[in-house]
Amino acid sequence: MAFTGNFMCTSFKSEILRAIHNFSTSGGNTFKLALYDNTPSFTAATTAYTSSGEVSASGTYASGGGILTNVTPTTSGTTGYTDFADISFTSATITAYGAMIYNDSAVGDPAVCILDFSGAKTSTTGTFTIVFPTADATSAIIRIV
Repeated sequence: MAFTGNFMCTSFKSEILRAIHNFSTSGGNTFKLALYDNTPSFTAATTAYTSSGEVSASGTYASGGGILTNVTPTTSGTTGYTDFADISFTSATITAYGAMIYNDSAVGDPAVCILDFSGAKTSTTGTFTIVFPTADATSAIIRIV
């Protein structure tokens, strides 16, 4: 199986310290979410977007995935966090086992994180939706603790 859990890519951790990723809602980078079948072998060492194993374009899902809408980065206590608005692909026939969030604005499309769906998720000429967790210090998709 291609996905072995959810994880932040190791390269992302150093790239945020080098200001490669800007999650600001005003003037920030463009982040995308690409969907994958069960063939790629992603690990924490994954560094960039790849089309290998990406699901086929269908409905409003296109190669490279969909553009994410950033949620304003903020803090709570000692945790910094950001998230994204839910994203949907309509009129799509998709079977996906996971996803990659990556920075489409930066050179080389650096990977941010890998999401494991814990099995096949499908839509048949319907709406395929990724629901992101609550944007807070304990649940947001990207947290620095």
